[in-house]
Amino acid sequence: MKLSSNRRKGHETDGSSLRRAIQARRARIGIIGLGYVGLPLACLFAERGFSATGFDIDSPKVTALNAGRSYIKHIPGKRIAAIRKAGTFEASGDFDLLAEMDVIIICVPTPLTKYREPDLQFIVKTGAAIAPRLRKGQLIILESSTYPGTTREELKPILEAGGLQSGTDFWLAYSPEREDPGNPNFGTNDIPKVVGGDGRTALDLAVALYDQVVVKTVPVSSPETAEIVKLTENIFRAVNIAMMNELKVICAAMDIDVWEVIEAAKTKPFGFMPFYPGPGLGGHCIPIDPFYLTWKAREFGINTRFIELAGEINTAMPRYVVARLAEELSRSQAKALKGARILMLGLAYKKNVDDMRESPALTLIGLLEQAGAKVSYHDPFIPAVKPSREHGHLTGRRSVPLTAKSLSAADAVLIVTDHENIDYSMVAKHGRLVLDTRNAMARSGVTGPHIRKA
Repeated sequence: MKLSSNRRKGHETDGSSLRRAIQARRARIGIIGLGYVGLPLACLFAERGFSATGFDIDSPKVTALNAGRSYIKHIPGKRIAAIRKAGTFEASGDFDLLAEMDVIIICVPTPLTKYREPDLQFIVKTGAAIAPRLRKGQLIILESSTYPGTTREELKPILEAGGLQSGTDFWLAYSPEREDPGNPNFGTNDIPKVVGGDGRTALDLAVALYDQVVVKTVPVSSPETAEIVKLTENIFRAVNIAMMNELKVICAAMDIDVWEVIEAAKTKPFGFMPFYPGPGLGGHCIPIDPFYLTWKAREFGINTRFIELAGEINTAMPRYVVARLAEELSRSQAKALKGARILMLGLAYKKNVDDMRESPALTLIGLLEQAGAKVSYHDPFIPAVKPSREHGHLTGRRSVPLTAKSLSAADAVLIVTDHENIDYSMVAKHGRLVLDTRNAMARSGVTGPHIRKA
């Protein structure tokens, strides 16, 4: 095993040796977790001339990446192939190679338990994997979304268990990921990075690192501040989406189009920011991050009533959609949900991505089938349902073709994800009843008496 220069020659406690390696782009970067956060970050470092190694326990991912293939829709295979050809990137399942890295960035999932409490098992296991390979002079950065205190209260003791000390022997920092998968306007390099360090040297090194690859770094006073920044960003969105979801229910009762209301309101050049309702919240951040803060707040005897109310509203939206679908089926076809054939358009949590984590579509399938409906789905980005903890019984269910026959065979078409590559005109022409939770039909200029909004 080839050891880095820091290990061969010792290290400087002020981090100057590592800083010089970073600024010269000689530092070796190890990224643990090659999902929607870790893989684009690894690509970015490799494209900027760093030697980047991606670590993952999923061997098919490692094999695919080393062959120049991608398994994430919005990260093209040609991007992987280019950095493999340049020799700046490799994927590995050999965690012993962590000892060769100068910088280790942790990008592992932070889900919730079934009791809606933080699940840090992946951070803990990753820390335990790093600890026996940790050496003097390394910089460790956690990027996973989590509650304030995780970096120093949970990860730091694990890393220090072998005798090395943060701030003296190695450096520890936190920088929250801000990925927006599928957003064509903001790639990883376009989004400023917030950074908090366990000590001044750790902060300076982390800033120096990200300065090499992103448009701007934003240093803050501590890892705890950086941790709560990420939660604040996503709680802001969750609360405002909840407000729009509640407004949607009110408007529907008054026979007012909430989408028209939002479009008119957003013409005000100040004091209003548009958010949009939907069938529920999905993704790896917005449905989860608020619960990380509410859990931590209880440690201080604080009840987060406002945040929890927003969570209740958003969580209730799938049931509202099912009730609206039952209402429209009864009104238009005198048909009950039991025995009805429902074609769901979209399984991903947002448009134009292949990510189904926490997608409300999965909850909707469960609720509809509990009511006796027969559900099929079409999603051009998700050919088959991927394994998930809460919806494992759906694993392997396959997307059906979107054709005139499949549309006309359904008693109702339920639009859950507004993918842009759907022929909404065909949906309107052949669907008997279309219930649209995203305003996709109207935005496509398609109207009709059988098209309803939810």
